[in-house]
Amino acid sequence: MNQALITDQEFALFQRLIYKIAGINLADSKKALLVGRLQRRLRELRVDSFSDYYRLLGSGRHPDEQQTMVDLLTTNETYFFRESRHFDFLRDEVLANRNPPRSFRVWSAASSSGEEAYSLAMVLAEALPATPWEVYGSDISTQVLARARAGRYPLNRNEGIPESCRRKYCLPGERGSEGTFLIAPKLRQQVRFGQVNLTQAINPAIGSFDVIFVRNVMIYFDNETKRKVVANLLPRLLPGGHFIVGHSESLNGITDRLSMVRPTIYRKPE
Repeated sequence: MNQALITDQEFALFQRLIYKIAGINLADSKKALLVGRLQRRLRELRVDSFSDYYRLLGSGRHPDEQQTMVDLLTTNETYFFRESRHFDFLRDEVLANRNPPRSFRVWSAASSSGEEAYSLAMVLAEALPATPWEVYGSDISTQVLARARAGRYPLNRNEGIPESCRRKYCLPGERGSEGTFLIAPKLRQQVRFGQVNLTQAINPAIGSFDVIFVRNVMIYFDNETKRKVVANLLPRLLPGGHFIVGHSESLNGITDRLSMVRPTIYRKPE
């Protein structure tokens, strides 16, 4: 099968579809990225063109195919302790000043393959040795959530992890898994993962959180979608809780229900 090319009209169809499903604005400059990520899928399905693939997505013949497409187009690169100042703030400002001490929950709302969620777990494990805590990690992609639940990463991915945490919470790969490390079971059991589409209503059953990290995902949304995402998340944030976005992101003009503590870090009034 020859490599399928995509026309401007076909690309526009996929732009509208991924926006409808996930709220993501796929810029015109991302055409090559879309082709690169979907090309192999077309070959696997023996589909000749992107138009044919688009029709297949809506045909009902492959009911899980839309999720497969979302997985392929939304997988993003991440790493442990990315934008480390946020973890310092959590440890030094939020956890150090808790009053009264009680159970503590953090939501990694765009957790990708789990590095952020496990980084948060390491901070909580170190800071709250005698207090119950939980990290909830979510993503729209089932593919990355499977990797997150497994908790196994290439050895060269551990560079951002503080040495003390590396010794405690990262187990070297055993026979057959050389060149990898595994997040220790005692940490993994306090990290739960689930699929959440942030642009849709959030199931209240996931509970409430003291801190919500929603970093490096809203850069893909237009302002209308950002407002919807923040409005969906805020009912799950406890009064006095913190809402943290990525270093290249801002909530300026997006919501008036949070006050800025410092750039990228916001607080819900008590």
